[in-house]
Amino acid sequence: MLLAYFYLIGLFLTVIFIFAIMNARSKSRNRQRRLLNRTKSDGNNASVLIVVGSGGHTSEILSLVKALGNHYMPRYYIVADTDLMSEHKIEQCEKTKGSSSSNSYYQIFTIPRSREVKQSYLTSVWSTFRALIFSFPLVFKLRPEVILCNGPGTCIPICVAGYFLKLFTGQTTIVYVESFCRVKTLSLSGSLLYHFADHFMVQWPELVMTYPKAKYIGRLV
Repeated sequence: MLLAYFYLIGLFLTVIFIFAIMNARSKSRNRQRRLLNRTKSDGNNASVLIVVGSGGHTSEILSLVKALGNHYMPRYYIVADTDLMSEHKIEQCEKTKGSSSSNSYYQIFTIPRSREVKQSYLTSVWSTFRALIFSFPLVFKLRPEVILCNGPGTCIPICVAGYFLKLFTGQTTIVYVESFCRVKTLSLSGSLLYHFADHFMVQWPELVMTYPKAKYIGRLV
């Protein structure tokens, strides 16, 4: 756990540097973006950015997406560049919602994977930094009103960028749903985002006893 917090500190030091640069370039466009977001809100739509992992993470997050109403649009999907399966699953999920890739309902974006399975914390510093470089411009360009994720390592740089977007615009909500396989302890992503997510949800009541900020929502899949 101590290594995880050193990992988070390193992320934020990197973010401060990136944010300082982007802040200077974004001020002139801030008012126009607010008008755009206000127009979308008037239409009862909320843009949502969905971080898709691999394997079980993909199945769980897409189960949540299927439950979303069509007013959550456009839907922006983020997948790791080494994930060769999730894009097809996303397209299948969207077909069940009556969407097509030719309309404005959804788009799929890729970023570098921040941390591979069993990758050491030391080497993941560089890979996470690289993912942040891609995540910040993307998140600030899309300006999602909701960020939805459930634990893949790819969500860390996206949520860090989303957190700073929230500080900058006040219009982004981060929703984290811990994976069903986490019964008594949080995942690394969950441990890092527990303190920063606006809504932190778990699927096992045992976790609420240890992490009081969490909200028990029952099994989703």
